[in-house]
Amino acid sequence: MTYAQNLWLFFVLLFGIIIVPGMDMLFVLSHALTGGRRAGLVATTGIMMGGSAHTLIGTLGVGFILRLTPALLTFLLFAGAAYMAWIGATLIRSSITVRSVSGPESRSLRVAFRQGAVTCLLNPKAYLFTLSVYPQFFNEKYGPIWSQAAAIGVMTVMTQLGIYGGLALLAGRSRDFLLGNPRATIALGRGAGLVFMMVGALTAWRGLLAI
Repeated sequence: MTYAQNLWLFFVLLFGIIIVPGMDMLFVLSHALTGGRRAGLVATTGIMMGGSAHTLIGTLGVGFILRLTPALLTFLLFAGAAYMAWIGATLIRSSITVRSVSGPESRSLRVAFRQGAVTCLLNPKAYLFTLSVYPQFFNEKYGPIWSQAAAIGVMTVMTQLGIYGGLALLAGRSRDFLLGNPRATIALGRGAGLVFMMVGALTAWRGLLAI
């Protein structure tokens, strides 16, 4: 697999996890609906800051493993594959719907930014995602780990900006879509679930080749 193919595969996985309605998405919408587009965009910026921190944490974890026990990466390939398959199966089985999008009537932009960053940083699933998925996409043959991390970090924050920022700009329509089209949100979740299961299978295959 070339480096470009590796990045494309990561992007597909990243897009799948971000597009599924969840805590971060509803946080941005609540701020955009109660404080306007600017508040929604500031909340998105806070979440992007949290995403950057997760990238740094995941990179440090992988770098630590590479230095001490490189053989552990093969085990992490299988563990990551199982984790992604579990996420995929959960998304396929579940019926993701958005029942309400609400928030306080007035919040300062500074509070929106700070709470956006904290909301992202306190998401335990994000830590599991980075520490189990990143080892699948970092490879010393692609160059220094820090440069690979920079590429993944930029992809992460830009994907967050595109999806969450777009929702903030179209807050009213986004709310109507999420609340009025439960079948569409369920389809999004199940489609993302299929992506996770396929990437999990591919990761397991890579792990077998590495043995």
